[in-house]
Amino acid sequence: MSQEQTVGELEQSVGYVLKQAQAALHSAMDAVLRPLELTVSQYACLELLGRYPGISNSELARGAFVTRQSMNLVLRGLQDRGLLTRPERAPHGRVLPTQLTGAGQDKLHAASVAVRAVERQMFAPLSAEGQCRLRNDLAACVAAAPPATSKE
Repeated sequence: MSQEQTVGELEQSVGYVLKQAQAALHSAMDAVLRPLELTVSQYACLELLGRYPGISNSELARGAFVTRQSMNLVLRGLQDRGLLTRPERAPHGRVLPTQLTGAGQDKLHAASVAVRAVERQMFAPLSAEGQCRLRNDLAACVAAAPPATSKE
């Protein structure tokens, strides 16, 4: 097998460095969200609900990169803390439209400010143009990736 057919040196692997960046971002987000009594998955859920009130459980799970079963646990925990509401029964179909409460909106605001500070620090070495280029390049890589197989 030739060098071109293998990952090669890890330090030169874009995928490896990308995974390091993802892990660093996740760790830093976890550190700033912990005092707010939120996990990264809970924050992602709040962020999605803040932007898309009533979004389905499946869409929340996809957007937060967790399984539907895991999202059910996240939603129950947030609901028990009074950060969101879900009706007992679906008004129509099977979808339970989830909404943030006032306390949920306040928690989301505090979490968003904390996460944005992490992003500013992590991406500070890049110019605004460099950050835009990185975002666009990563989006192009995501679009070119083969379809993922279902986790469920």
